[in-house]
Amino acid sequence: MKSEASLPVRLVKGFGMFWWDFLVGDTPELFIAALVIIGAIALLSERGHYNAAAVVTLPLLAVLALAFSVMRARRASRSK
Repeated sequence: MKSEASLPVRLVKGFGMFWWDFLVGDTPELFIAALVIIGAIALLSERGHYNAAAVVTLPLLAVLALAFSVMRARRASRSK
């Protein structure tokens, strides 16, 4: 007989799986890129007080991350 997990365990597991799918989804590199971008902007703004550099850096890093993701997806689709 197969023993099923208790209700609290299933709820916590389901909650964790929802957030993993919501945040990471199909492209974990974009999730990691977003964390790196947020960290870099926070360091520029708080540690160095380079707010103007942070304003310019944020969109540049975001566009680079998206371009990398698109190139990776395009390369993967061509190899299939």
